[in-house]
Amino acid sequence: MNVGLRTRLLSAQALVLVAGAGTTGLVAAIVGPPLFREHLHRAGVSGHSAEQMHAEEAYVYATVISIGVALCVAVVAALIVTWYIGRRLQRSLTQVAEAATAIADGHYDSRVEPAHLGDEFDSLAQSFNQMAGRLEAVDAGRRRLFGDLAHEIRTPVSVLEAYFEAIEDGVRTLDPETVATLRQQTHRLVRFAGDAAALAQAEESSLMITPGPVSVSTVVAAAVDTAKDRFADKDVTLQWHAEVDLPALWADPHRLGQILGNLLDNALRHTPAGGRVTIGATTGPGSGTVTLTVTDTGEGISAEHLPHVFERFYRADPARNRDHGGSGIGLAIVKALVEAHRGDIRVANTSEGTTFTIVLPSS
Repeated sequence: MNVGLRTRLLSAQALVLVAGAGTTGLVAAIVGPPLFREHLHRAGVSGHSAEQMHAEEAYVYATVISIGVALCVAVVAALIVTWYIGRRLQRSLTQVAEAATAIADGHYDSRVEPAHLGDEFDSLAQSFNQMAGRLEAVDAGRRRLFGDLAHEIRTPVSVLEAYFEAIEDGVRTLDPETVATLRQQTHRLVRFAGDAAALAQAEESSLMITPGPVSVSTVVAAAVDTAKDRFADKDVTLQWHAEVDLPALWADPHRLGQILGNLLDNALRHTPAGGRVTIGATTGPGSGTVTLTVTDTGEGISAEHLPHVFERFYRADPARNRDHGGSGIGLAIVKALVEAHRGDIRVANTSEGTTFTIVLPSS
């Protein structure tokens, strides 16, 4: 048979009361009479007299009555306190149990109220609510991710399906124009799959990062060299500068190159022909850090969109052509990789365009 919390508390109180009453009675029976008798003798009452006998009987009766009354009062008080505290404890624990069951059933908006039974219970309620909030955020992110995935994949798949049906019906032939369109849509799916896989890897954990001493100039120069042809094709100037004697970064060179590559791709998409993109490397604001900046002379980002640019699939301009725009994952990958390096990234508008600022620990 399961025993409730209030029954356990009452049993514990009863044990304490019985132990206290037994100890009090034992002390009163062993220590009390000799002391009482000694004081009677000092008061002039002779031993074995009727006065002494009546006095000792009165002492025994008074002791028994006092202990009995005290025990009854203590029992009543224990019952009241145990009922009150047990009721509050049981109500609080029941609320936590019901909320946990609701969360297990997928209701992540469940919360518990502080019990106000002490710091421990308030801390339990706070921790539970934090856990529930994170689970709710994860579930909302999962739902949004699936919706975004379906939305991103639907367009190229629909185009491919329409073209294949047109070819089957004889409306279209596999001429160079049709092949180019089919190839464009398949490339778009491949690129999207690669970006999604890269984001999943970036968000796994810092275990995927293999850090070591990395020369800032070497990594930045490599990123510029990789991207310079794309910038030249669009007639956008790409330049970089770094402070002399910068400390080495404690980073994964491959992942750092991926960070800079994604930022350069993003800057190139938003910078018109004749514009400029600049990479800067300076000593960080704190000791043991290096700051990297990527600044463009593009159209900038609206203030309402700035807090969301690192979210997956977020687009400041939803109407942008998805064939030529990004997948909406590149900046999310950048943020995940920077945080895996124990760094920080932020974005701000400048008088000419946009600046992404990364602060990374040095070796």
